[in-house]
Amino acid sequence: MEALALEVRGFCLGILRNGGLAHKLAPPPGDLRDDARGPALRIRRPRRDAELAFAPHAPRLPRPSRLDDADARAACLARFAHHELMAVELFAWALLRYPALPGALRLGLLAALADEQRHCHLYLERLAAHGSTLGEHPLSDYFWRHEPALAASHQGPRAFLCAMGLTLEQANLDFSLVYAEGFRAAGDEASAQACELVQRDEIRHVRLAAEWLPQLGGPKDPIAAYEAAVPFPLEAARAKGRRFDAAARRDAGLAPEFVAYVRTARSNAERNPRSRA
Repeated sequence: MEALALEVRGFCLGILRNGGLAHKLAPPPGDLRDDARGPALRIRRPRRDAELAFAPHAPRLPRPSRLDDADARAACLARFAHHELMAVELFAWALLRYPALPGALRLGLLAALADEQRHCHLYLERLAAHGSTLGEHPLSDYFWRHEPALAASHQGPRAFLCAMGLTLEQANLDFSLVYAEGFRAAGDEASAQACELVQRDEIRHVRLAAEWLPQLGGPKDPIAAYEAAVPFPLEAARAKGRRFDAAARRDAGLAPEFVAYVRTARSNAERNPRSRA
Protein backbone atom coordinates (compact mmCIF):
# COMPACT_ATOMS: atom_id res chain seq x y z
CA MET A 1 0.00 0.00 0.00
CA GLU A 2 2.84 2.41 0.76
CA ALA A 3 4.43 1.71 -2.64
CA LEU A 4 1.10 2.46 -4.35
CA ALA A 5 0.80 5.76 -2.50
CA LEU A 6 4.13 6.86 -4.01
CA GLU A 7 2.81 6.42 -7.56
CA VAL A 8 0.79 8.94 -9.56
CA ARG A 9 -1.84 6.25 -10.11
CA GLY A 10 -2.34 5.67 -6.40
CA PHE A 11 -2.35 9.38 -5.68
CA CYS A 12 -5.07 10.01 -8.28
CA LEU A 13 -7.13 7.05 -7.10
CA GLY A 14 -6.97 8.50 -3.61
CA ILE A 15 -8.40 11.82 -4.81
CA LEU A 16 -11.30 10.18 -6.61
CA ARG A 17 -12.08 7.34 -4.20
CA ASN A 18 -11.84 9.31 -0.96
CA GLY A 19 -14.72 11.64 -0.23
CA GLY A 20 -13.11 14.05 2.20
CA LEU A 21 -11.94 17.50 1.25
CA ALA A 22 -8.66 17.20 3.16
CA HIS A 23 -7.70 14.09 1.19
CA LYS A 24 -8.62 15.63 -2.16
CA LEU A 25 -6.55 18.73 -1.43
CA ALA A 26 -3.44 17.00 -0.02
CA PRO A 27 -0.67 17.94 -2.51
CA PRO A 28 1.34 15.32 -4.38
CA PRO A 29 4.43 14.26 -2.39
CA GLY A 30 7.79 15.30 -3.76
CA ASP A 31 8.93 11.71 -4.29
CA LEU A 32 5.87 10.72 -6.34
CA ARG A 33 6.77 8.25 -9.11
CA ASP A 34 5.00 7.49 -12.38
CA ASP A 35 6.37 4.04 -13.17
CA ALA A 36 3.41 1.76 -12.41
CA ARG A 37 0.82 3.49 -14.59
CA GLY A 38 -1.38 0.42 -15.02
CA PRO A 39 -4.18 0.06 -17.61
CA ALA A 40 -6.50 2.88 -18.57
CA LEU A 41 -9.10 3.37 -15.86
CA ARG A 42 -12.37 5.29 -16.00
CA ILE A 43 -13.86 6.77 -12.84
CA ARG A 44 -17.37 7.92 -13.74
CA ARG A 45 -17.95 10.01 -10.62
CA PRO A 46 -15.77 10.99 -7.67
CA ARG A 47 -16.63 9.84 -4.19
CA ARG A 48 -17.86 12.76 -2.09
CA ASP A 49 -18.66 13.08 1.60
CA ALA A 50 -22.18 14.31 2.35
CA GLU A 51 -21.17 17.96 2.73
CA LEU A 52 -19.59 17.87 -0.75
CA ALA A 53 -22.48 16.12 -2.50
CA PHE A 54 -23.54 17.47 -5.86
CA ALA A 55 -26.79 19.44 -5.89
CA PRO A 56 -29.33 19.01 -8.70
CA HIS A 57 -29.62 22.76 -9.13
CA ALA A 58 -27.41 25.70 -8.24
CA PRO A 59 -28.34 29.40 -8.44
CA ARG A 60 -26.73 31.66 -10.98
CA LEU A 61 -23.39 33.17 -10.08
CA PRO A 62 -23.85 36.70 -8.68
CA ARG A 63 -22.68 39.41 -11.04
CA PRO A 64 -19.50 41.34 -10.15
CA SER A 65 -21.63 44.44 -9.58
CA ARG A 66 -23.34 42.69 -6.66
CA LEU A 67 -20.17 41.94 -4.70
CA ASP A 68 -20.74 44.79 -2.28
CA ASP A 69 -23.09 42.28 -0.60
CA ALA A 70 -21.23 39.86 1.70
CA ASP A 71 -23.57 36.96 0.91
CA ALA A 72 -22.94 37.43 -2.82
CA ARG A 73 -19.20 37.43 -2.22
CA ALA A 74 -19.49 34.19 -0.23
CA ALA A 75 -21.60 32.60 -2.99
CA CYS A 76 -18.95 33.50 -5.58
CA LEU A 77 -16.08 32.23 -3.47
CA ALA A 78 -17.87 28.93 -2.85
CA ARG A 79 -18.55 28.52 -6.58
CA PHE A 80 -14.95 29.29 -7.46
CA ALA A 81 -13.61 26.92 -4.79
CA HIS A 82 -15.83 24.15 -6.08
CA HIS A 83 -14.77 24.72 -9.68
CA GLU A 84 -11.18 24.28 -8.53
CA LEU A 85 -12.10 21.10 -6.63
CA MET A 86 -13.77 19.63 -9.72
CA ALA A 87 -10.68 20.55 -11.75
CA VAL A 88 -8.50 18.69 -9.22
CA GLU A 89 -10.70 15.62 -9.64
CA LEU A 90 -10.77 15.81 -13.43
CA PHE A 91 -6.99 16.15 -13.74
CA ALA A 92 -6.77 13.02 -11.58
CA TRP A 93 -9.37 11.42 -13.87
CA ALA A 94 -7.25 12.22 -16.94
CA LEU A 95 -4.06 10.80 -15.45
CA LEU A 96 -5.90 7.52 -14.81
CA ARG A 97 -7.76 7.50 -18.12
CA TYR A 98 -4.69 8.15 -20.30
CA PRO A 99 -1.73 6.26 -18.80
CA ALA A 100 0.17 6.17 -22.12
CA LEU A 101 0.59 9.94 -22.38
CA PRO A 102 4.16 11.21 -22.74
CA GLY A 103 5.87 11.62 -19.39
CA ALA A 104 6.35 15.36 -19.83
CA LEU A 105 2.64 15.89 -20.41
CA ARG A 106 1.72 13.75 -17.42
CA LEU A 107 4.06 15.85 -15.28
CA GLY A 108 2.36 18.97 -16.63
CA LEU A 109 -1.09 17.62 -15.78
CA LEU A 110 0.08 16.68 -12.30
CA ALA A 111 1.51 20.17 -11.79
CA ALA A 112 -1.79 21.67 -12.94
CA LEU A 113 -3.63 19.42 -10.48
CA ALA A 114 -1.43 20.73 -7.66
CA ASP A 115 -2.14 24.31 -8.78
CA GLU A 116 -5.88 23.63 -8.64
CA GLN A 117 -5.52 22.26 -5.11
CA ARG A 118 -3.76 25.46 -4.10
CA HIS A 119 -6.44 27.58 -5.77
CA CYS A 120 -9.16 25.70 -3.93
CA HIS A 121 -7.36 26.33 -0.62
CA LEU A 122 -7.14 30.05 -1.44
CA TYR A 123 -10.83 30.37 -2.14
CA LEU A 124 -11.75 28.28 0.90
CA GLU A 125 -9.66 30.57 3.10
CA ARG A 126 -11.49 33.58 1.72
CA LEU A 127 -14.82 31.80 2.17
CA ALA A 128 -13.93 31.12 5.81
CA ALA A 129 -13.09 34.80 6.24
CA HIS A 130 -16.70 35.47 5.22
CA GLY A 131 -17.91 33.09 7.93
CA SER A 132 -18.98 30.36 5.51
CA THR A 133 -17.96 26.87 4.36
CA LEU A 134 -18.23 25.03 1.07
CA GLY A 135 -20.87 22.65 2.40
CA GLU A 136 -23.26 25.53 3.06
CA HIS A 137 -23.64 26.19 -0.66
CA PRO A 138 -25.25 24.10 -3.46
CA LEU A 139 -22.49 22.44 -5.49
CA SER A 140 -23.16 22.07 -9.20
CA ASP A 141 -21.70 19.09 -11.07
CA TYR A 142 -21.17 21.19 -14.22
CA PHE A 143 -17.61 20.02 -14.93
CA TRP A 144 -18.44 16.38 -14.25
CA ARG A 145 -21.41 16.46 -16.61
CA HIS A 146 -18.85 16.39 -19.44
CA GLU A 147 -17.24 13.16 -18.24
CA PRO A 148 -19.38 10.82 -20.43
CA ALA A 149 -18.51 12.81 -23.57
CA LEU A 150 -14.82 12.87 -22.65
CA ALA A 151 -14.77 9.15 -21.96
CA ALA A 152 -16.57 8.31 -25.20
CA SER A 153 -14.55 10.61 -27.45
CA HIS A 154 -12.38 8.97 -30.09
CA GLN A 155 -10.06 11.96 -29.70
CA GLY A 156 -8.90 10.60 -26.33
CA PRO A 157 -6.60 12.99 -24.45
CA ARG A 158 -6.97 15.61 -27.16
CA ALA A 159 -10.63 15.93 -26.11
CA PHE A 160 -9.54 16.48 -22.52
CA LEU A 161 -7.01 19.18 -23.46
CA CYS A 162 -9.67 21.00 -25.48
CA ALA A 163 -12.36 20.67 -22.84
CA MET A 164 -10.30 21.55 -19.79
CA GLY A 165 -7.43 23.70 -21.01
CA LEU A 166 -8.80 25.38 -24.11
CA THR A 167 -12.41 25.83 -22.97
CA LEU A 168 -13.00 25.84 -19.21
CA GLU A 169 -9.62 27.23 -18.20
CA GLN A 170 -9.47 29.63 -21.12
CA ALA A 171 -12.83 31.05 -20.04
CA ASN A 172 -11.40 31.57 -16.57
CA LEU A 173 -8.81 33.93 -18.04
CA ASP A 174 -11.74 36.32 -18.39
CA PHE A 175 -13.92 35.44 -15.41
CA SER A 176 -11.17 35.48 -12.79
CA LEU A 177 -10.01 38.96 -13.77
CA VAL A 178 -13.51 40.42 -14.00
CA TYR A 179 -14.35 39.08 -10.54
CA ALA A 180 -11.02 40.30 -9.18
CA GLU A 181 -12.09 43.79 -10.16
CA GLY A 182 -15.51 43.22 -8.60
CA PHE A 183 -14.03 42.08 -5.31
CA ARG A 184 -11.62 45.03 -5.30
CA ALA A 185 -14.41 47.51 -5.95
CA ALA A 186 -16.27 46.00 -2.99
CA GLY A 187 -13.24 46.51 -0.73
CA ASP A 188 -12.27 42.80 -0.59
CA GLU A 189 -8.63 43.08 -1.66
CA ALA A 190 -7.64 39.61 -0.43
CA SER A 191 -10.26 37.91 -2.62
CA ALA A 192 -9.26 40.10 -5.56
CA GLN A 193 -5.64 39.00 -5.19
CA ALA A 194 -6.71 35.34 -5.00
CA CYS A 195 -8.54 35.70 -8.34
CA GLU A 196 -5.52 37.37 -9.92
CA LEU A 197 -3.20 34.59 -8.76
CA VAL A 198 -5.57 32.01 -10.22
CA GLN A 199 -5.58 33.83 -13.55
CA ARG A 200 -1.78 33.82 -13.69
CA ASP A 201 -1.72 30.07 -13.17
CA GLU A 202 -4.52 29.51 -15.69
CA ILE A 203 -2.35 31.16 -18.34
CA ARG A 204 0.19 28.39 -17.79
CA HIS A 205 -2.52 25.69 -17.94
CA VAL A 206 -3.92 27.05 -21.21
CA ARG A 207 -0.40 27.09 -22.63
CA LEU A 208 0.08 23.44 -21.62
CA ALA A 209 -3.02 22.42 -23.57
CA ALA A 210 -2.16 24.57 -26.59
CA GLU A 211 1.39 23.25 -26.82
CA TRP A 212 0.50 19.59 -26.44
CA LEU A 213 -2.63 19.40 -28.59
CA PRO A 214 -0.75 19.33 -31.94
CA GLN A 215 1.82 16.90 -30.54
CA LEU A 216 -0.87 14.26 -29.96
CA GLY A 217 -1.91 14.01 -33.60
CA GLY A 218 -4.80 15.48 -35.52
CA PRO A 219 -4.89 18.74 -37.50
CA LYS A 220 -1.98 21.14 -37.04
CA ASP A 221 -4.17 24.20 -37.59
CA PRO A 222 -5.24 25.26 -34.07
CA ILE A 223 -8.84 26.04 -35.02
CA ALA A 224 -9.32 22.79 -36.91
CA ALA A 225 -7.64 20.86 -34.10
CA TYR A 226 -9.96 22.40 -31.51
CA GLU A 227 -13.11 21.86 -33.55
CA ALA A 228 -12.15 18.24 -34.23
CA ALA A 229 -11.54 17.39 -30.59
CA VAL A 230 -13.67 19.55 -28.28
CA PRO A 231 -16.56 17.42 -26.97
CA PHE A 232 -20.15 18.62 -27.37
CA PRO A 233 -21.72 20.69 -25.86
CA LEU A 234 -18.48 22.56 -25.14
CA GLU A 235 -17.52 25.01 -27.88
CA ALA A 236 -15.46 28.12 -28.46
CA ALA A 237 -18.30 30.38 -27.29
CA ARG A 238 -17.89 28.84 -23.83
CA ALA A 239 -14.15 29.54 -23.80
CA LYS A 240 -14.60 33.21 -22.92
CA GLY A 241 -16.37 35.67 -20.67
CA ARG A 242 -18.24 38.81 -21.53
CA ARG A 243 -15.03 40.82 -21.36
CA PHE A 244 -12.29 39.26 -23.45
CA ASP A 245 -8.69 39.27 -22.16
CA ALA A 246 -6.68 39.00 -25.36
CA ALA A 247 -3.40 39.79 -23.57
CA ALA A 248 -3.73 36.78 -21.28
CA ARG A 249 -4.32 34.57 -24.30
CA ARG A 250 -1.23 35.94 -26.00
CA ASP A 251 0.72 35.22 -22.81
CA ALA A 252 -0.61 31.64 -22.99
CA GLY A 253 0.86 31.30 -26.48
CA LEU A 254 -2.44 30.94 -28.32
CA ALA A 255 -2.14 31.60 -32.04
CA PRO A 256 -3.55 34.99 -33.14
CA GLU A 257 -6.03 33.31 -35.48
CA PHE A 258 -7.28 31.08 -32.66
CA VAL A 259 -7.67 34.09 -30.33
CA ALA A 260 -9.71 35.87 -33.00
CA TYR A 261 -11.78 32.72 -33.55
CA VAL A 262 -12.68 32.49 -29.86
CA ARG A 263 -13.33 36.23 -29.57
CA THR A 264 -15.94 36.13 -32.35
CA ALA A 265 -17.40 32.68 -31.55
CA ARG A 266 -21.16 32.49 -31.22
CA SER A 267 -22.97 29.81 -29.25
CA ASN A 268 -25.21 27.17 -30.82
CA ALA A 269 -28.23 29.04 -29.44
CA GLU A 270 -27.04 32.31 -31.01
CA ARG A 271 -26.44 30.63 -34.37
CA ASN A 272 -29.75 28.74 -34.25
CA PRO A 273 -32.33 30.88 -32.40
CA ARG A 274 -35.09 28.35 -33.10
CA SER A 275 -33.24 25.78 -30.96
CA ARG A 276 -34.19 27.84 -27.88
CA ALA A 277 -37.89 27.59 -28.62
